[in-house]
Amino acid sequence: MSRQTLTAWWLRDSRPGHDSQVRGLVAALARDVDLAVIEIAVPPLRRLLFGADPCAGLLPPDLLLAAGHATHLPLLLARRRHGGRSVVLMRPSLPLSWFDLCLVPEHDGVRPGEHVELTHGVVNAVQPGPTERDGTGLLLVGGPSRHHDWDADDLLAQVRAIVAREPQRAWTLTTSRRTPASFPAQVAALGLDKLEVLPGEATPPGWLAQRLTTAEVAWVSEDSVSMVYEALTGGARVGLLALPPRGGTGRVLRGLDRLLADGWVTTHARWCEGGELPPPRQGFDEAARCARLILERWWPAA
Repeated sequence: MSRQTLTAWWLRDSRPGHDSQVRGLVAALARDVDLAVIEIAVPPLRRLLFGADPCAGLLPPDLLLAAGHATHLPLLLARRRHGGRSVVLMRPSLPLSWFDLCLVPEHDGVRPGEHVELTHGVVNAVQPGPTERDGTGLLLVGGPSRHHDWDADDLLAQVRAIVAREPQRAWTLTTSRRTPASFPAQVAALGLDKLEVLPGEATPPGWLAQRLTTAEVAWVSEDSVSMVYEALTGGARVGLLALPPRGGTGRVLRGLDRLLADGWVTTHARWCEGGELPPPRQGFDEAARCARLILERWWPAA
């Protein structure tokens, strides 16, 4: 039996976090159908409205995919002009009912409905790894954000405690674009033999996604919710490195509270009291689940 063939237009704003989400969904769809993906850079709004149609002459789309506020209006205009089913990742800035499907993280507080499917965190490009792991550990550090402040001394103390408690494990600490530039050198100055410090800018493309499919343990700073869900998807046991919250109960903190309440992750404080990291959740793959939902909704024979 031949596989279904579909054409997807990916409207991009080229922001790495948004690209990762759509890339994960595209990869999951391509495992079940023959998917031709056409990437379209979103032009400025004025040119989109009054200039030449950037999509003219392309293969007609079956699906139109996008993530990020700058892509929402172009997505709707492309559907109006060329047809296809519109799928937006994350909560859109326009009414939900204007899109055929919105894949919205549950911590955003949106109700599910005909046009809304709630997801556990944001969809990501990590694929689940094997149950047999290589015994290594990752320390994934973000930085100050709208929801968290930065306390380098406290974070260094957490890193030291984690590595000291499991001296047999080989550890790699990596950073993100928000991590203060001085932090990798501060970690290296701890002199921990089993800890390799690898700044994020020094890692090749796809490095973290691959490591999350093999590492046994991943500690992720609380500000980096996307990396928490990537680590869960990859199949690691996940702990949270504490950063000072800036107060309030924003959506990021609500998402972490939900993970803690459901036993998906453990805080560093609980771990210090003798707690263990939760066992990995098998089959946690939101990209694959959302891909199946899309196909079952519109192409059930695929």
